[in-house]
Order: sequence, then C-alpha cells, then structure tokens
Amino acid sequence: MRTFLFYFLLVIIIYAPIPLGANRIWASSSIEFLIFLAFIGHLFLSFKNDIPLFPPRFAKLILVPLVLTLVWLLIQMTPGLATLLSRSTHENINENINATLSLDPSLTHIMFLKTLAFTAFVWMIFCYVVNQSTLKRLAFTIIVTGLLQALYAIWLNLNDNSASPIFNFSYTNRANGSFVYANQLANYIALCLSIGIGILVSQLSLSAASSRLKQRVRDLAKALLSPKMIIRLTLIIMIIALILTRSRMGNSAFFIALATVSLYGFFQYKRKPRNLRLLIISFFVVDMILVGSIFGIEKVKERLIETSLSSETRDEVVRDSLPMIQDYWLTGTGGGSFYSSFQSYQPEYYSGFYDHAHNDYIQFMAEIGVPITLMLGAMMLYCLWIALATVRKRRTPLYQGVAFGCSIAIIHMLLHSTVDFSLQSPAIALLFLTILSMSVIAHHLSSRSRK
Repeated sequence: MRTFLFYFLLVIIIYAPIPLGANRIWASSSIEFLIFLAFIGHLFLSFKNDIPLFPPRFAKLILVPLVLTLVWLLIQMTPGLATLLSRSTHENINENINATLSLDPSLTHIMFLKTLAFTAFVWMIFCYVVNQSTLKRLAFTIIVTGLLQALYAIWLNLNDNSASPIFNFSYTNRANGSFVYANQLANYIALCLSIGIGILVSQLSLSAASSRLKQRVRDLAKALLSPKMIIRLTLIIMIIALILTRSRMGNSAFFIALATVSLYGFFQYKRKPRNLRLLIISFFVVDMILVGSIFGIEKVKERLIETSLSSETRDEVVRDSLPMIQDYWLTGTGGGSFYSSFQSYQPEYYSGFYDHAHNDYIQFMAEIGVPITLMLGAMMLYCLWIALATVRKRRTPLYQGVAFGCSIAIIHMLLHSTVDFSLQSPAIALLFLTILSMSVIAHHLSSRSRK
C-alpha cells in the first residue's frame, strides 16, 4: 500500500498539466480530488502504523509557510474580521458585521482549497521520498512529464493548421502543448529541464580520464550505450519545445539560471565530475546554437529585440496594480481575487484581457498582503541557499545532482515570475513545490539510505 501511494503521487505529477495546465476550475478540482484521496490513504496507513503520520522535522522549512498561508486565507474568508481590523488600525470602518477581508470570498475559497491540496501533497512527498531510490524515481517522473509535454507540443506545432485532439484548441505559431498559454509551457518545460540536467550531472563519472586510446574508445562506447545518452536526447527534445514556445523570458531565464549555477558548480562542486564543463558547454553550443538554429531560436531573438514598453501593456498592468498594494498591503484583497478586484483600479482599457498581473510578486502582494508574500519569498530563497549548500558540501552524486537541478529551477522561477504569472497555474505550482521539497530532501537525507 505504501508503494502504491508513492506511485500514485507520481501519477498526479504526470496528470496535473494534461487538462489545460489545470488552469480551469474543473481541472484544478480534479487534481485536488486526487491529492485528497491520496492523503486519506496516507491517514489510513498511519492509523495502521505502516508509516508515520507526520513528515520529518526538516519538512517544516516548507510546510510551516504553507500552513501559515492557509491560516491567513482562512482569516481572509472569515466574516466580521474586516470590521474588527478596520477599527484596530483606524482605517475606513466597515460597519457590515459580515464583511470579510477578502473582496471576493468565493475566489479566496477556491485558492484555499488549492493551497490545502498543495500542502497535503508536499506533506506526502516528505513522508514517501525517504531514500535515494524514491528521490531518483521522483526526479525521473519529472523528466518523463517534461518529455511528454515536449513531444505533444512539438507535434502540434509542426502540424500546421491543426487543432489539439483533446480540447480542440486552435493551432498557433507558438507551442503550448496541453497548456492554454505558451509562456506557461515554457516555464513548465524549463523546470523539468532543470531536474533532467541535475540527474545527468549526477551520472557523470568521477574518475579521471584514461590516457590510453583503447580505454578512451571503450569509455566513449559505454557512454553512447548508457542511460545517460537517453537522458541527453530527452533534454534536447525538451529544449526544442522550449524554443518553439517563442517565450522571451522563458528561454532567457532558463539559460541565465543554467549559466549562473554552472559557474557556481565549476568553483564549488564537491568531487567535480570529469565531464561537467563539457556537458554545460554542450547545452549552449549544441542545444541553443545548433538545435536552436534549426527550430527557430532566431524568432525568439527577434521577439526580444522588438520588445518595447510602448508595445507591451504588461508594465501598465503592474503600474496600475501598485495602488492595490498600497491600499491593502497588510491584508491583501483576498487570495485569488485579482481578477475581480483589479477592475476598479484599471483606469483604461488595455489592448488585451488581463485576469492576472503578469508578475507573480505583484499579484501575491495584492491578494494576500506583503507580509505573507515576503514569508513565501524567504522560503524560496532559503531552498535555493540550501540547494547550493548541498552542491558544495555533500559527497553523494545523486544528492548533488538533484540540488544542482533544483538550483537552476529556483533561479529560473525567480526570474520568470517578474514578467509572468506561472505560479497561478496549479500544475506549475504543484511541480515547483515538489522541486522545493526535493532541494530540502537532498540536503537532509542520509547517504546510506539506498533501499
């Protein structure tokens, strides 16, 4: 039963992006249902004493901020607290006894259920990923889901004038896979790529290269026939899909994050793998230049060059969202309420429809307040710090490799969130929380835990 629940969690990861990136209420509800079903099974196992109910202590680094966020969302939905807080802070007093801190309690309730499901999922990840074997299977699951999304996106994109076979979405010149929004596919693929690179780094040889030609040829043949080559081909396919999204920040943030962590690894990596430098160079030379030139990296470059503040309205959305933060910096307008709250702050009609701020930092501060947003940001930065420390200090190749990939993923998300709303997609949020959990797990697991 324990093994079944672990694999059920892996199935949820693969399933999450398939129904439109879970960016519809019915789709996110289906994920929540599966997670709650798995958590009931976890409670049953705990009742039978087959597995501890609570995760290890180091899980509190992620679970405590998530639980506090849940509590705050609950407070935002509670009737009467708006009047009490208004009187205590000498703000505009709301005499409605049933008033809530959330300007749209129904949307806050939806976000509360999502956050509750995410918290339960992270809880179970810490309970079931307890050794090298389960950590490696979790990492390979992320690679598999990235490969599936990449293949689907490439197939749709290279079939002109086609529509998606499941939801019948019209073809566009930007790959979006099963996501509605191409930039969200780019973010999802980049996260999966990061973990794939980490796993590939963990499988690099630590021994020195032989000076004998015969041995070098033998080593090359082994490398070509080893699982490393399959992973490398998988990463090339995902990079092709990333390029086909034509996402400016999606591509830029990923390669900036890869370059940053690679430079750190060159100087700080404990027991540096023999071909680490060659592998990283291949991502920029083979993947970005050679493969990219075939699949249209020039179009991404053109979009970057043509980008201007006069042609973009995202900056106007961010600008017009700042008064919301000024008015509700402490309490927020309510989790998930940006869609309905922003309309009263929008001074003019934009060229496009904006139900998100196109900046995760701005949207979180507007919806749940500055203090909770700073707490969640500190959690992300701490996970990055602990992942970089794992790369520097640990000797187990798997833990180092996973931490290497997690570092790339976190830096990528920190950059991409400045211009997009990827964390508003439940599938991406679920995957990113899993990666944050992996960074903590790789740091704390015992090197002896192989079974």
